[in-house]
Amino acid sequence: MSSHPNTDQMIDDVPTADRPSHIAIIMDGNGRWAKMRGVAKRQGHEQGVEAVRRTVRAAGDLGIKHLTLYGFSSENWSRPVEEINDLMGLLRLYIKKDLNELVKNGIHIRIIGERGNLAPDIIKLIEDAESRSSQNDKYYLTIAFNYGARQEIVEAARAIAQKAAKGELDPNDVTEDMFADHLQTKGQPDPDLVIRTSGEERLSNFLLWQSAYSEFCFDDVLWPDFDKPHLVKAIRDFAQRDRRFGGRPGDDEASPQKKGAVH
Repeated sequence: MSSHPNTDQMIDDVPTADRPSHIAIIMDGNGRWAKMRGVAKRQGHEQGVEAVRRTVRAAGDLGIKHLTLYGFSSENWSRPVEEINDLMGLLRLYIKKDLNELVKNGIHIRIIGERGNLAPDIIKLIEDAESRSSQNDKYYLTIAFNYGARQEIVEAARAIAQKAAKGELDPNDVTEDMFADHLQTKGQPDPDLVIRTSGEERLSNFLLWQSAYSEFCFDDVLWPDFDKPHLVKAIRDFAQRDRRFGGRPGDDEASPQKKGAVH
């Protein structure tokens, strides 16, 4: 949106150390965007993909190290078949069209979510994207696709229980860190900031374990209209918050993590 003030000026006064290292976004509002304009829902999803492109570039410009986008939840299979086919087709197009640029720009790509019920060609595209970008480290783009946090937690608990049943570990030795290592986000820092667009104020089964101490930003903008200035505003709001992680105000020893600390 060119009518916004210069976004570089808007962010210059926010110290890097006060910016979130990891931002996760629940991209919501494609359908409403289309309905408000009297166009097919597919057009809303297409414009949503354009918002993804803008946001991925903006995150890199703003020095964000980790960006996680909620693209398709495991509950979305209940939507009309035509809409699901459109979403799958857009994922195919996005990877095919943008992968070269993402890899060239040093972005490490990771797709989390259940793959067993995805089409074979989509699985191949996902594996290719992860393989080709595996050595990149400018910043890390994670897309949650066919993902559900409750399912993820259940699968982690099952894996740990199976190891205990085989005598490979003592149940008394199970820790939060061990549990986190059995999640699909293993090796990735928890999100500092979770943004949801469209005015809804819920997590919708997204990163439930990982967002235990995340800050939240709920923006009324519909996802297809989300742009760099919206991201900058969320970062500025985040920088003003006092992250205590269960401690008292002013207690710097409450947690090894500080507000906006870079992981």
